[in-house]
Parts: sequence; structure tokens; C-alpha cells
Amino acid sequence: MYKPAMKRICIYTKDVQLITGKSERQARNILMSIKDAYAKKKHQPITIHEFCEYMDFDLDKIIPLIK
Repeated sequence: MYKPAMKRICIYTKDVQLITGKSERQARNILMSIKDAYAKKKHQPITIHEFCEYMDFDLDKIIPLIK
């Protein structure tokens, strides 16, 4: 039985670096700011949708950039 490739819903520091061109530290700061904005706890990941909403990016343009 064929199973399509599973797509991620979480975004990580390396993804933010790739998308924004920022350094690792700046990308971590962006993710921390998003966690604060969404009142997320330390163990809760940030979704790609939340990242796009916070950064005002078009989700359809960001999804192909994330592997």
C-alpha cells in the first residue's frame, strides 16, 4: 500500500534561517518572539502556519521552501 510522504507542521531554526536569510541566533529570537506572542510553553513547537501568520508570509509560498 502506497503512503504519501508525511509533511511537517512544525518549523525549526534552520527553516527560519533559510526563509529569512537571518543568522541562527536571529532565527531563534524570531521563534522565541512567536512563542511569546502565542503564549506557548517551552515544550510546545511552533507550527508553519503560526510562523507565516506572525511574519505575514503567504503560506503557499513558504511550504515549498521547507523540506
